[in-house]
Amino acid sequence: MLFHFLGGLGLFLYGIKSMSDGLQAVAGDRLRVILEKGTKTPLRGVLTGLIVTGLIQSSSGTTVLTVGLVNAGLLNLRQAIGIIMGANIGTTVTAYLIGIKLEDYALPIIAVGVLILFFIKNKRLTYFGQVLLGFGLLFYGMSIMGDGLGPLKESAYFIGLMSNVDNNPLLGVLIGTVFTCIVQSSSATIGVLQELANQGVVTYQQAVPILFGDNIGTTITALLAGIGASVSARRAAATHFLFNFIGTFIFLPLTILGIFPLMVEQFTNFIAFLIPGGGGWETLAIKMKIAQTHGLFNMTNTLMQLPFVGVLAAIVTKLIPEKDEVVVDANAQYLDRRFFGNPSVALANASREVMHMGKVAGQAVDNAMNYFFKRQSANRQYVIQMESATDRLENQITEYVLKATSGTNLTKEQSDQRYRVLQVIGDMERVGDHSVNLIELTDYALENKVKFSEEAQKDLMEMFANVQDIYQASLDALQKNDVELAKKVLEYDDVIDEMEAKLRDGHIHRLNEGTCNGSYGAVFLNIISNLERIGDHSVNIAKYAMAEPKHKLT
Repeated sequence: MLFHFLGGLGLFLYGIKSMSDGLQAVAGDRLRVILEKGTKTPLRGVLTGLIVTGLIQSSSGTTVLTVGLVNAGLLNLRQAIGIIMGANIGTTVTAYLIGIKLEDYALPIIAVGVLILFFIKNKRLTYFGQVLLGFGLLFYGMSIMGDGLGPLKESAYFIGLMSNVDNNPLLGVLIGTVFTCIVQSSSATIGVLQELANQGVVTYQQAVPILFGDNIGTTITALLAGIGASVSARRAAATHFLFNFIGTFIFLPLTILGIFPLMVEQFTNFIAFLIPGGGGWETLAIKMKIAQTHGLFNMTNTLMQLPFVGVLAAIVTKLIPEKDEVVVDANAQYLDRRFFGNPSVALANASREVMHMGKVAGQAVDNAMNYFFKRQSANRQYVIQMESATDRLENQITEYVLKATSGTNLTKEQSDQRYRVLQVIGDMERVGDHSVNLIELTDYALENKVKFSEEAQKDLMEMFANVQDIYQASLDALQKNDVELAKKVLEYDDVIDEMEAKLRDGHIHRLNEGTCNGSYGAVFLNIISNLERIGDHSVNIAKYAMAEPKHKLT
C-alpha cells in the first residue's frame, strides 16, 4: 500500500511539475509581463492571477513569481494581493480536471507526450510534449495511488483518525495543513483527498476540513520564497497565508453547522439548471463534489475579502514592520509612448527618467556603504535590486529614445539631448555594477573573517562619503545644467584620485609594518578601486552638463 501511494504520489507530483514547467516555458517571459501589466486594480489582479495559475497549473508557481516581482520592486503589495487571490481560484482547475475521470486515457496521453519529446525537434512542440507527458503522468499517478489507498477503508487506525475529524474538524484542518506543507503542492494533496474519497476511505464531511487545511498548507511555498527577501516581498508571502487562514476560519463554522455544504449543493444545482444535462449535486461523483467545494470556497473567499485588500495590506504591514527599508521603484515612471510622434516631449520624458535612474544607482551606492559598515543583509538585497533596476531602466530608456526619434528630423538641440541621454545612462548603469562589486567584496570579507584596522575603516569611511558627495553633485549638475557645479565635480575628482593614491600608500605602509596581510589587503585595494571608478563615472555624468556632449569617455 505504501509503495503504491508513494510511487503514485511521485508520478503525480512529477506530472504537475512537468506540465507546469512546460506551460511556463511556452509562455516564457510573457508570464512576468502579464503579471506586471494586469494589476492596475485589485479586481484586474484577481483575474490576472486566475488566468496565469489556470495556464501554468500551479498557484505556488504564480505566488512565488509574484513574491519575486515584489522583491524586485516591479509590483507593490496591493497589486500582489490581487494576484494571490486570483491564484487561489486558478488552482482549482487541477481539482476539476481530476474530478473528470481521465485515468483510462492516461497511458495513451503519456505515449503521445513521449513521442513528441523524443522525435520532434521544434522547441515549442517539445514543450507541448512535456505538457502532455505531465498531464498523463498526473492521472496515471492518481490511478496508482487509488489502488494503494483502497485498503485504508479497512484500517482501524485510519477509520479512527477520520472519526476524530468528524468530532473535531480542527484536526482535519491540521492534517491538511501538515500534509500540504510536506508535499508543497495543494493540487497534489487535494488530488490525494479526492482519491481517498473515491475509494470510500474518507466521507465528504471529513474531506471538507482537510480541504481547508490544504489551502493553508500551500502557502508554505510562498513563505519560503519570502525568506531573505525584502520586507515588501515577505509581506506579500504573509498575505497569502493570512488570506487562506481567514477564509478557513470563516467557512469552518459554516461547515460544522452544515451551511457551507448546503451552499455548495445549491450552487451545483444552479449550474445544472443553467446547463441542462450537467447533473445536479446528487448525480456528481465524490471527486467532483470535492472539486466543486474547493472552487466555491476559493471564489467566495476572494469575493468576501476583495473589498478589504487595503485592510489585508495594513495587517501584514503591522505584522511585518518596516526597518528603515529603502523602497526601490524599478519601473520606468516617465516613458510615455503616446509622445512617440513628438520627439521634443519624448526626450524631455527620457531626461526625467534618466534622473530617476540616477537616483536608483545612488541608492545602490548608499546601501553598499551601509552593508560594508553595518553588515545588514537587507542592504545587500537592496543593492542587488537596484543594480537589476538600473539594467532594466537602461534598456527601457534606450529603446524609448530610439523609437521616439527614429524617422524624424531632429534639431541640433534634440540630437544633442538624445546623445546625452544615451551616453549618461551607461555611466549610471556602471555605478550600479560597481555597487554590486562592493557588496561582493564585503561578502568575501565576511566569509573569510577579514579584519580591517581602525585606520583602514576610517579611511574607507572617508572615501565612501566623498564618493557619495561627488556622485550626488554630478546628478545635481546634470539636472540643473549647472556648469559651475559640474566644474567643481571635475575638481572634486582630483581629490578622489589623490585619496586613492594616499590610501594605497597607507596600505603598503601597514603591510610593511605587519598590521595587515596581503590577502586581506587585496580586499581593501579592490574596494578603493571600485570607489575611484564611481568617482570617474560621476565626472562623466557631470561633463554632460557642460555643453560637451561628445567628450571622450573615461
